Amino acid sequence: MNEINVRIVNLQPMRVASAYGFGPSPELVAWQNLVNWAGPQGFLDEPEKHRIFGFNNPDPSSGSPNYGYEFWLEIGPDVEPEGEIRVQDFAGGLYAVTGCVGVENITATWKRLVEWLAESGYDNGRHQWLEQHLSPDGTPLEALQLDLFIPITE
Repeated sequence: MNEINVRIVNLQPMRVASAYGFGPSPELVAWQNLVNWAGPQGFLDEPEKHRIFGFNNPDPSSGSPNYGYEFWLEIGPDVEPEGEIRVQDFAGGLYAVTGCVGVENITATWKRLVEWLAESGYDNGRHQWLEQHLSPDGTPLEALQLDLFIPITE
């Protein structure tokens, strides 16, 4: 197995605003929904305070080009849902995390992380798989920086 740099993280509970997209490129739809709502409120100006996570929802299935993608933006208790933006609480959990650069490397990096988990001694958790988006809006897709979070239990 190729070497992979993995760190163990206990992601604390958080309140999130959710933006959703569905179709052959749902990430772009969901991202635009998030930016249209969060940008004018200044949430994208403080990435340390308003972390952004995403995940497939639902996953792609064979025979269909369509699938869903959901973005979560970490928010405070005073933020209310608006339009298509939903608000929910995420319970957090224990994760194995590795970095990834470039959209073209996401699938291969997830595969390596799953292989790492199989050999790690940790069990697969049942909480949400996540991709933390670390790059600012407008970053070229080949330079997009992500942290991939696979849920684990001890």
